[in-house]
Amino acid sequence: MKKPKSLPLLDDKDFPINRIRQTMVRGTGTDIEELKGKPLIAVVNSQTELNPGHMHLGRLAEKVKNGVHAAGGVPFEFNVPAPCDGMSEGHEGMRYILPQRELIADMVETHVRSMIFDGMVLIASCDKIIPGMIMAAARLDIPAIFLTGGPGTWQRRLVGENKPDGGNIASCGACDIMGTANTFQCMAEVLGLTIPGSANVPGFHTDKLLFARQTGKRIVEMVEEGLTARKILTAKAIENAVIMDLAIGGSTNSTLHLPAIAHELGLSLPLSRFNELNKKIPTLIGIRPSGPHEILDLYAAGGIPAVMKVMASNLNLGALNVTGKTFKEIVETAQVYDETIIPPRDKPFSPEGGTVILFGNLAPDGAVVKQSAVDPEMRSFSGKARVMEAESEALSAFREKTIQEGEVIIIRNEGPKGGPGMPETLAVTLALITSGLKRVALVTDGRFSGATSGPCVGHVSPEAYVGGPIAALRDGDQVTIDIPNRKIEVNLSDEEIRQRLQGFKPVKKEVPPGFMQRYIKYVGSAAKGALLE
Repeated sequence: MKKPKSLPLLDDKDFPINRIRQTMVRGTGTDIEELKGKPLIAVVNSQTELNPGHMHLGRLAEKVKNGVHAAGGVPFEFNVPAPCDGMSEGHEGMRYILPQRELIADMVETHVRSMIFDGMVLIASCDKIIPGMIMAAARLDIPAIFLTGGPGTWQRRLVGENKPDGGNIASCGACDIMGTANTFQCMAEVLGLTIPGSANVPGFHTDKLLFARQTGKRIVEMVEEGLTARKILTAKAIENAVIMDLAIGGSTNSTLHLPAIAHELGLSLPLSRFNELNKKIPTLIGIRPSGPHEILDLYAAGGIPAVMKVMASNLNLGALNVTGKTFKEIVETAQVYDETIIPPRDKPFSPEGGTVILFGNLAPDGAVVKQSAVDPEMRSFSGKARVMEAESEALSAFREKTIQEGEVIIIRNEGPKGGPGMPETLAVTLALITSGLKRVALVTDGRFSGATSGPCVGHVSPEAYVGGPIAALRDGDQVTIDIPNRKIEVNLSDEEIRQRLQGFKPVKKEVPPGFMQRYIKYVGSAAKGALLE
């Protein structure tokens, strides 16, 4: 049995210090002689009791460890945080959600390097955690496999839309929409990191337990085969992820996370690549918030393998999966069980890909919109700017009912540096939806929840904090959003923008001492994935 990394943990080459290590390992109740002959497997879990997406992952981890033992490995579990956007909405905690992606990546990388594991199983359900773990896998380039926690279900599926509690989450698992959580569960499978067909299995389904055990068994085989992360996470895999993100109507946060994963692989994924593809890749499926269906419907219709089968002509089918198979082999056996959920390629939910990048003098480096969730009548819109210096100002304006039809709400100073932490502005998008206003758009240098719908443009780059053009806007400026032509413009000359920004000083918000002060100093543009530079 191969132990490509962990042999120094137990060998006798550095007597007598080796005895201390062996004593520590034996203190965990581990048989030293057994471990000398078996690979050491990290089970990297994000189980937490505080959100439904991750509360069930402890049970899955036990099944994974059973599988590792059965295949001849020795598993050791450690945990990372599981930040939840939903739990952080409406208070200062939201500023700390996206930054935890970098912390999670660093935690996994540094702990695995320090404990010299031979391979690792990554277990998570939700946004920030999944991409953070994948970033770590890319850095480490050891055998790595992902087990997603799966989607949950909402009470509306059980009692109908019109009951008072229809919006309640009714089970463990990620929110049953194509938000960032389920988008990146899907992306983990598209990238080749999961056992095929496992990503969309509901968190409460017994098949998830069976996949957990299979995952544990497979990681030991991967160590034996030398099948490391970078043999799976290739340029072809990244391209597949962008294509499938467009096809499933994935979260706009993919434009942060996929470039960040590509960067860890030494690859470049410019935002322009989304536009190069979204004209020819349709939004094949209509999952909320884009359409009427939910992730459980996608699972029942055949899951990601079935969608990849329909989209096969656009994909790099030679890309590898953790099973050692190519996607060509995987899609050959996939089946579509319900064409109302996964339609044929020539009958998509929408003719173009879900995520669109807008460029123009308001966002020279790009801005992001989920066009599949925008009413076609609002995909071309021009209105007068109503400038807000923070999300709280916009919420006050909605409460006071001072927002007028025809306005473009500008929320600035919410980017990676200015937010700080690029917080979601989901509260404002919900206020817009419930206001009854039909011709109002939202533009921000912050980001949105994957659940956001409507004419909401985010990730405006450069952000206001660094003197981007959005910092020059004033009430009454005419702003034009032109999604079909991929443009966002303000009716100002370049010279006037420059004049308005003369002597510019960023709005610096009060930040407690600690990590966030370092984050502000080192975080880069949202257009490049909001990476620490």
